[in-house]
Formats: sequence, structure tokens, C-alpha cells
Amino acid sequence: MVLIKHLSEYVGKEVTIKGWLYNKRSSGKVKFLIVRDGTGMLQCVVFKGNVSEEVFELSGNVGQEASVEIIGKVKEEPRAVGGYELDCTDVKLIGESNDYPITPKEHGIEFLMDHRHLWLRSKRQTAILKVRHRVIKAIRDFFDSRDFTLFDPPIITPNACEGTSTLFETEYFDLGPAYLTQSGQLYAEAGAMALGRVYTFGPTFRAEKSKTRRHLTEFWMVEPEVAFNDLDDNMDLAEEFLEYVVQTTINDCVEELEVLERDTTSLKRVKRPFPRVSYSEAVEILKRKGHEFEWGNDFGGADETIISEEFDRPVMVHRYPAEVKAFYMKRDPENPKLALAVDVLAPEGYGEIVGGSQREDNLDLLIERIKEHNLPQEFFEWYLDLRRYGSVPHSGFGLGLERTVSWICGLEHLREAIPFPRMIYRNTP
Repeated sequence: MVLIKHLSEYVGKEVTIKGWLYNKRSSGKVKFLIVRDGTGMLQCVVFKGNVSEEVFELSGNVGQEASVEIIGKVKEEPRAVGGYELDCTDVKLIGESNDYPITPKEHGIEFLMDHRHLWLRSKRQTAILKVRHRVIKAIRDFFDSRDFTLFDPPIITPNACEGTSTLFETEYFDLGPAYLTQSGQLYAEAGAMALGRVYTFGPTFRAEKSKTRRHLTEFWMVEPEVAFNDLDDNMDLAEEFLEYVVQTTINDCVEELEVLERDTTSLKRVKRPFPRVSYSEAVEILKRKGHEFEWGNDFGGADETIISEEFDRPVMVHRYPAEVKAFYMKRDPENPKLALAVDVLAPEGYGEIVGGSQREDNLDLLIERIKEHNLPQEFFEWYLDLRRYGSVPHSGFGLGLERTVSWICGLEHLREAIPFPRMIYRNTP
């Protein structure tokens, strides 16, 4: 058996391919079967004179998405999908498919989501999944080649990074409530104290009752954490990382982005250096553009879009009001009202793509922050130990995989950026 993506190596040779019928058409004594195998699509030409009557009849009756085995000779054909076609000598039916529910007609989004397990087979959805795969590989390649160690935090935790109001809660045997993690960051800090440079990469959960196109209840996050890095180091790492991921993906996924009709002009501009503005400067941008905004509030999606429109590439907004940021973020020594935090806003209305900070490394100040946020200190004693035994300046950030995939693919909604999306109104199929 040969994969369709490797057919260029078999021109003039007889091969066997296995896949699913994507489409078909007939023209008298010729049947054209478009077959997909996950690596590409191939036009298979069945001439009546080249096959038995039984095979020719089967070729006309095989249903959409039926699985087939086809034998034939490979030849170049620039007009055919993929640039090659197969002169068939035999067609075998492996698995029947009758009345396939997703047809070439227009379907509503709810119908498609109800049939997500089948919708994944469409040309657009497979293109998105391949881009997602490439983004994941780029993320791993970036950190693996820069002396980072993959560090796997627990998914079930006794406490939250930022309180428990948006966490999924469960009873953990006789130990009381536990929560599905919304971030691996606190554990990554422990990893950084052991290994210097670490990154976590896995599923995270947020029970936020939001219906916007930017939110899922289950999503994937990558979170690097680096000992001895301050906020400026953190911003340098974030922009180097984003440039690598975006440029690698658009270079390697040309075909997929063409299927998605993605204009990559703005993506090609995702190169260092990124503009850096303070939170106060970002507020001034909003006011200058006639947008009402009160200093001290956090930015919403519309605010982020307006700010990002000022720039031709991602913009880094730093030094937010400490009141709107998490307890573990270090205060700016020059202005304690500000946190040494940074968000990277993607262009084209995709909003925050990276959020990070320098962490508070002073034990007394961290205890003070925990009390200010009314968090139970006993659950954070292990985290405080990181400040008791060899504390160092350190920083990190988190990047949402689905938001990144949506941005690169130019998607309207995050639900297409993950195989089986989980939202407040959907947990099936």
C-alpha cells in the first residue's frame, strides 16, 4: 500500500492505495473517483475497457465516504487534484457508506457540530487539523532546541492559580473538593527551580460561562517557565517564540492555508521586534480613538482589537494595574500599583495570544498577596517553599493553542481549532 502524498515516487508503476471516496462523477464509459487517505486526495480513473463489468458497476455505485482499495498505475496529470491520477485496474469495496449525512449542500453549524465526528473528514477540517499538528510540532521544536525540559503538571489540583470561581470542581475521595487545572504554571515554577528551563503542554479547563468565539471550556496551553528571567527576558522569549511558531507553520502549511483561503500577508509580518507599549500607553490609544475606557480596568476583546489595529504585527502590552492581575505577579519596584505582566495581542481581532509575567519571588510579599486575594494559605505552603529555599527571579507565560491555530488559519471561532470542542452549551459528541 502507498500513501497518496508519496505518489510522485511511483510514476509509471502499479500501486495499491486505500482510502475513502470523497467524490465521484461519470462520463460515459469512464468513472472518476476522488479518493482521500488522510495524506492527500487522488483522482482514480476507471475505464470500462480496463476493468471487469463488476468492477465498473461497483465504481458507479460506491457511496460517499465508503472505504475502498484501488489498484492502478500512477501517472502525472497537472489538471487532477494533487497533480497525479491513477489508471485503475481494480476497485474493491472495504466498508459500505449509505446516505452519508454531510452532503455538498449547505449545512447549519449546529448540524455540523452534532456530526463533528464526520465533519472532521471534510477538506477544510483536515486542513485545520494539519495546521494544528504543525503548530504543536513547532512549539515542541522551539523549546526542545533551547535547553527546555518538558515538565508535566497534574490535571487534578487541590487549589487554583487565581481562585476557584471558574474551575470545574469534583470530589476527590475522602480529601474533599479538587479541581481540573486552569494552568500548570504554579507547578512549572517548581520545575524551573529544579531544571532551570521548563515548559508544560497539555489540556486545561475553565468553567467560564462565556459564549464568545474566543472561549472553550477545554483547551490546550503551553507554558514555559525560566529561572533567573525578568520581565524583559520574558518578553524577548515570547516574541522569539511567536515568530518561530508562525513563520515555521506558514512555510510548512502552504497547501493547507490555500485550502482555507487564508491571506498570509499579515502573518508574514510576525517578525521581531514587536512593538512594546505600557498599559497606560494602550489606554491612551483607546482614548485617542474615541473609545471610552477607565484606567484600572482590564481590557476586553473589543479593547484589544482597537489597540492591535494600531500595529502591523503582534503588540506587547506590559505593566498592568496589579488589581486586575493574579496574586503571584511581581509588582513593579518603580510603581507598586503596577504588575510586571505582559500580554501579547494578535492582529486581525484575535486578541490576547500570550499572557505572562515575572513572578513574585519574595516570600513575605507573596504571603501578603495570598491574604489580599483571600486564598487559603495552607494550600499554597508547597508553593511558598519555592521562596523559602533558594528563591530566584523567574518568569513565564502561557499561550493558548486553539487561539493560535485560529489566528494562523483565519478562523471565525475556536470550535474548529480542536477536534472535539467543549463549550458551555456542548459536551458531545
